[in-house]
Formats: sequence, C-alpha cells, structure tokens
Amino acid sequence: MSPRTTSLSTQQPRRPSLPNRRISRRLSAVSSAEHGRYRPPQGSTDQELTEEIEEIKRYEDFTTIDWVQDAAREQLRRRARQKENAGFFERNGSLGWRRKLRDTYDAGQAWIVVTLVGAAIGLNAAFLNIVTEWLSDVKLGYCTTAFYLNENFCCWGADTCDEWHPWTHIGLINYLLYFLFSILFALTAASIVKAYAPYAAGSGISEIKCIIAGFVMKGFLGFWTLFIKSICLPLAIASGLSVGKEGPSVHYAVCTGNVISRYFAKYKRNAAKTREILTACAAAGVAVAFGSPIGGVLFSLEEMSSYFPLKTIWRSYFCALVATAVLAAMNPFRTGQLVMFEVRYDRSWHFFEILFFVFIGIFGGLYGAFVMKWNLRAQAFRKKYLAKYAILEATLLAAGTALICYPNMFLRIDMTEEMEKLFLECEGTHDYDGLCETKNRWTMVLSLLFATVVRTFLVIISYGCKVPAGIFVPSMAIGASFGRMVGILVQALHEASPHAKFFAACEPDVPCITPGTYAFLGAAAALSGIMHITVSVVVIMFELTGALTYILPTMIVVGVTKAVSERFGKGGIADRMIWFNGFPFLDNKEEHTFGVPVSQVMTTEVTSLPSTGLNLESLERLLAQNKYQGFPIIEDRTSKNLTGYIGRTELRYAIDRAKKESSISPTAECLFVQSDGTGVQTPSGPAPPVTFRDIESSTGQQTIDLSRFIDPTPLAVHPRLPLETVMELFKKMGPRVIIVEYRGRVAGLVTVKDCLKFQFKVEAQETQHDNSALDERQEKLWDMMNMAADWVADRVMSVSGGRVKLKGTGRGPGPLESEVQDPRDRLEPIRPATHHAILDGTEDVDGGVELRDR
Repeated sequence: MSPRTTSLSTQQPRRPSLPNRRISRRLSAVSSAEHGRYRPPQGSTDQELTEEIEEIKRYEDFTTIDWVQDAAREQLRRRARQKENAGFFERNGSLGWRRKLRDTYDAGQAWIVVTLVGAAIGLNAAFLNIVTEWLSDVKLGYCTTAFYLNENFCCWGADTCDEWHPWTHIGLINYLLYFLFSILFALTAASIVKAYAPYAAGSGISEIKCIIAGFVMKGFLGFWTLFIKSICLPLAIASGLSVGKEGPSVHYAVCTGNVISRYFAKYKRNAAKTREILTACAAAGVAVAFGSPIGGVLFSLEEMSSYFPLKTIWRSYFCALVATAVLAAMNPFRTGQLVMFEVRYDRSWHFFEILFFVFIGIFGGLYGAFVMKWNLRAQAFRKKYLAKYAILEATLLAAGTALICYPNMFLRIDMTEEMEKLFLECEGTHDYDGLCETKNRWTMVLSLLFATVVRTFLVIISYGCKVPAGIFVPSMAIGASFGRMVGILVQALHEASPHAKFFAACEPDVPCITPGTYAFLGAAAALSGIMHITVSVVVIMFELTGALTYILPTMIVVGVTKAVSERFGKGGIADRMIWFNGFPFLDNKEEHTFGVPVSQVMTTEVTSLPSTGLNLESLERLLAQNKYQGFPIIEDRTSKNLTGYIGRTELRYAIDRAKKESSISPTAECLFVQSDGTGVQTPSGPAPPVTFRDIESSTGQQTIDLSRFIDPTPLAVHPRLPLETVMELFKKMGPRVIIVEYRGRVAGLVTVKDCLKFQFKVEAQETQHDNSALDERQEKLWDMMNMAADWVADRVMSVSGGRVKLKGTGRGPGPLESEVQDPRDRLEPIRPATHHAILDGTEDVDGGVELRDR
C-alpha cells in the first residue's frame, strides 16, 4: 500500500511553517509505550492525581472503555515497577525478601482472586438450590418432621412417605393455596427488585456480553445487585413463572467476581485484568448451573467473550473447577449430584433412531426462531405499555401461570424436577405418576403436548418481566417434554410392529426404545435453538449424563438445530436482546460486506479544540452545550491538523483541579501544546496529570497548560479505508473512537455506534417491514387490557360497596397504574426511540440517565 491509502501508516510530516508543533505519532499508545518513552509521574502527588482520574473514569455510566489506552497504561505501570525494582534484588538485607514476597503476591493475585471467587460462587449456588427447592415444594405441602425440609429430604430413604403432607385433603383448597403462594412469591420478588436493584431483573447475559466487551453499566455488577438477585431468584423460580435460574446464575457469578476483585489493587483500576476475571466468572456460573465445568468454559468462549486469550481459558477452567468442587462438597441435593436433572443411561441407541433425532433437531430450530420472534414483540409491548406496571405484571403473570399449570402434572412441578422425571429410564426407577405405564401412554402424550404448547406460550410472555429470569431451563423443559412425547410415540410404534424391518436392529427381550433419551436430546435441541450455541451444549449434555455413547446423537441433534436456526436469522436470544436494547456491541461472529469507505459512516461535524487561543470561559461553555465524550485537538481552526485527542473526563478534571488550587481568570488561555519552545514533542501515551500548585507563579493565572492531559497518539485512519476494516479495528483493538484524517487534517470521527447505525440502516433497507399493522394490534390489545381492568375494578367496587377502589380517578393514576414510581427505573438504558435505535446519548426521556456521546 502507499502511505496515502494505508490507514495505519505513520502520519505525514507537518508543514515546515510550524516546526515547533511537529509531532511524531504512531499507530496507538501501546506501540509507543513499548518504546519506553513515557516519563513516569514524579512525586506522590502526580501518582495520586493519576489514580483519581482513573477512579472517576471507572464509574462513568454508559460509556465505552478504550482498550488501547487501558493497555498503554498497564504497560507503563509495568515498566515503572520494573524501573523501581531495578537493582533492588542485588542488595542484601531483610528488605530483599520482603520485596520478593510482595512481587510473588502480585504475580499470584490472579489465582487468589479466582479461587476466592470460585468458592463464593459455589457456596451461593448451593444456597440457592436448597432455598429454591424448599420454596417450590412448600406450595404443595409441608413436612411434619421439620417444616424447613423439602419433599425429597423429608422422604429421604423411604419407599412410602408419611411425613410429607399436602396442605389439606381437599383438592380445591390446595389449588387455591398453590395460587396464593405463587402470587406471594412473585409479588415479593418484583417489589424487592423494583425498590432496591432494578438491574437484578432479567437474565443479565446480554448486558454481561457488552460489559466484557467494554461497555460500562454502573451498578449492574455491584454488591447490591448481587445481594438482591440472590434473594429474589429463588422467589421468582418458586412462583411458578416460566423462567429459569441458569441464566441469572451467570449474572450473580460475574457480580461475585466483580465485587471480590475490587479488593485487589491489580484489578481495581485495570479494566483488561477485570475482564479476564469476569470471563472466568461467567464460565463458573454456567458450571454450577449445569454441573459442567468444561461446558462452562466452552460457553464462555463461544457465547460470552469477544476476547479470549489462552491464559483466560485456564483461569476460567480453574474458577469453574473450584466452584463445582465447592458445590459438590456442599451436596445440596444429598445425592452426590450437582444438578437435580443429572442422569445416567445404561442402554445405547440404534441407527434407525437418527431419523427421529433429526426430527427433534428440526423442532429445536423452529422453537428457537418462533420464541425469539414473538418474545421480542412481547418485549416491545412491555416496554411501550407496561413499564410502569412491573410489579403488577409479574404478579398477574404468576397468577395466570398458576391457574393454567396446576391441573397438568408436568407444569405443576418445578421445571428442574420435571426434567429429572422426563430424563429417567422407565426400568428400575420410580415411575412418576404412571409415566411409564402402557395404559397411560396416550394420556401422557396428550399431557406432554399440552405442556409443550402452554410452556412455550408462557416463556414468550414471561421472559423479560422484572424479576430475575432466565430462559435456559424453560427451553430445556419444553424440549424435554416434546422429546419425551416423541420417544413414547416411537416406543408405541415399535411395540405395534416389533418385527418390522425398520426395527431389525432391536434385540429381542430387551427394551429397544428409551424415551428418556429423547427427552434429553430434546432439551439439548431447545437450548441450542434459543441460544444458537453448539459445542458447549454438546459438552454440557455429555457432562450431565456421562454417556459417551450419546455424544454422536447429541451432535446430530444440535447440528440440525443450528442449521435450521440459521435459516431464520443469526444470533441467539442474548444477541437479539442486545440489538433490541440498543447496546453498542459489535459481534465477532458476524461478517459483513458493505462495500463502502468509512467516510460514508463517519461523523463529519466534529467539535474540535484548537491547541492555542481558546480561553477558559469558552471551553466551559462548550462542555456545557454538548455531551461528547472527547474532542480532537487541532493546531488551529484553519489548518485542522490533528495533534491529539482529549477525553471529556480528563478535560473536566483538569479544569476543576485548576480552579480548586488557584484563582483562574475566565479569560485564561487553555494550552494543549507545550509552550516552552522545544522542537519536537514525543510523548508516547496518555501523559500523567500535572499539578497546578505553581500555576500562579509560572503563568500568572492567565494560561492553563493542559498538554499533559491529551493523548498525542489517537488511532487515525484514512477516509477511503473500508468500513469492514474499521469494524475489525473496533473488535480487535477496542478503541473508543477512531479519528478519520486526510493528509493530517481532521475529516471526521467514527465510533461503534456510528458503525451499528449504518449496519441497521442497511439491514432495514434489505428487509423492509411495515410495522403499522403490528402497532395497531398492540394498541388494540392495550385497549382490551384497560377495558378488562375497568371491568374488574367496577366489580370489586360493587361487591365491596364502594369501600375498595381499584380504578383511578381523573387526578390519580389510571387502571393498573401506580402513583409511586421508583426513581431507579430511570437508570435502565433501554430506551430506543426507533425500531433500529442505538443508545447514542442524545435522548433525555423523563429526566432519565443520558448515554453520553463519544
């Protein structure tokens, strides 16, 4: 390539008329830092200021981490420590071994953190399993031996259980108690989440993917979110809602890693190191959810992380290993199993069954596409109409679920317990309510079909409500019920024609068809269909069963599911939710061919700062008038030659610090270049902060030197560089912003959000949809819900003689509306204004939190 067409080439020399402003810039701060040209801060004050800026930037909400600058700072810290320790080990004395011990501790911090985090995740998982099982069983009855025991523990080792009693011997009253318990649990969970930690709602996987990629969401991984999610997750599961705890287990695991790592200096201010811990925690969360440490690591690699170096694989495995070991030591089910639906199969499969395995795989792909399509529509309806009624929505969903599910034997029990029953072989185990009896075969088929259809509908409307809610186990339960139904039908077909050539591989006097394996494969198909993951599903299901013989059927089923799913769109439910919520996330798995240069995507109206000639009053006015996260530094307004880039945080901090330490005139000139007349300035990274103690004596209060706060090596590209290459730079290097320059002049700048806006625009043109009919149907549905609410309010007021009023007046809230709105609801960054909106920071709805631009 020529220097003109090479986007990453060294900058062209500045004009000879400005020799004192000539600057040598390279590709990134990382390459410059490697040359060691950065002079570390002198004195403790400069170091304190550096740490203060980094502490402020760590907690900026809804911003993007610049991985290039983060890597440069880490390189500089490492070189500074090496320089500080140079020659120290050559000394004799007691201080030498102390320094060695400190260095050893510094090197081993990663393993200490991973061990502590894994142990904490295992303990929390064991606690949640025990509490969830007890709350789920208490809806159906109680233990006379000890009230705190669930049904399994109460009947431990007994063939006939006399200690576990239903609440009454009247079925209708038991139905009513089941209904009331479900309402109570859902109401409690939704109220606590809304009042104390709105981020504890939902699964959290899509947000964690963005956080690991560099998106900052303040409080999402905090201690309060961890505490509330751990409390409310068992309540949400026990309420009977068609949600699971396996997805939220990833969230609380990552929260645990974030909280613990804050106590270690190595991770407190280093985002890259923290990212490694969060990735390892995601693997541990899946490991304790499925009892699958290797599957957890593969899930983290396949689904969660966009950056996965080799050392992260080993730390993820070690964290998952520690977590599962602690969970096994706790033994929450007292069976030696890590999860309730763990099972072992004795019999093998036959090649003629591949036909039915393919059918199950097709179902998994269709199920995933169907649920994702309609769940996104339900989410859009929820966001548009039900945002103010989060508690009431969750309560009504639980009430409706209880009314529908109680009569069905498979829907009544907890979904993990349901899968445990459906996975089992019929021979030599407990027959759950006649599931294996031939006389009940067609009744079971109809019951399983009803459970599959109803559970699918409930998952569509329940996933996304404001309680801790995952979709892994509900999808697996749907697949298990469908697979068991197919297995029973195949078994009936074999028994009807045992001598047919199709079944010639079956041995006489030996059960040929095992319906439990079909349920197991159906669960794998549904999980793969909803998440669009393959290898990790195969390994997870293998670790659940320990059956090597069923690896090939599982691979066939998952492969067919993946092929069918790709026909209806790329990306699982987590990727679709990232798109739906408008998070700035570029997926590494996507490949695009736009055929346009970056100049068609970049922002051309750039607010730049001249290196000289700008006074303090004008600079503060500019900061107040916009929300940009940074500004290019140019030589002057005429030439627009790029000299650097300064972030909003550094600029705001420098101004505030200057005002605090001395009296600055509003007309004081702000200098972004050194004015000492030195010929060439070659700093190699984000320079350390400067103190302003001597500003008055050195500059007479009329100038502010901000040159040491700028980044003199911003990543810059040529306007003709293909957009695909720029997107790869964002994915691989992770800068916050890329400046577009032509012959040294600033032509524009581009961010991840600019790339996503263009991508969505192109996709919208390729697949144009008229949403007016959908909007009209949603409006009619909302009107019907309001009419139903009015009718119920009128009936209640009529029956109570006017003493109970549920309907709002003209001054008060309307039907279903609450007067008290939790201010924390405004923290949710889920406010796309249009169908393909990206959170770009310009919206300000109801005083909510703004997402700052750049």
